[in-house]
Amino acid sequence: MNKIPQRLQPYKSYFKVKSKLGIQVSTTIGYWDVITKIKHLTIKGREQEVKQALCEPDEIRISKKDKTVLLFYKMFDQRYLSVVVRFFKKRGFIVTAYWTKKIKEGKLKWKK
Repeated sequence: MNKIPQRLQPYKSYFKVKSKLGIQVSTTIGYWDVITKIKHLTIKGREQEVKQALCEPDEIRISKKDKTVLLFYKMFDQRYLSVVVRFFKKRGFIVTAYWTKKIKEGKLKWKK
């Protein structure tokens, strides 16, 4: 059996989904830990909601600051889950995810 050495575990893929735009988006175990243990603790245990926001968003916007970054928004219980994704060579990587009451400015790419 091919077991990944302990020191490489943080770099192992945690999850991958095909986004609404048809592009694969992923995160690693280590980076998901950064998001849920350091950046935005309220996202811990919300993997299914993050996946849903990527696959079935209410709105997708292009970042005003970086054209390679898209913000996926999905409403849950009167607040939006924003999943920020950087795209590179036809793949997406989750930068962060957080709860917000309003959608940030940026060019609208897709709307439900």
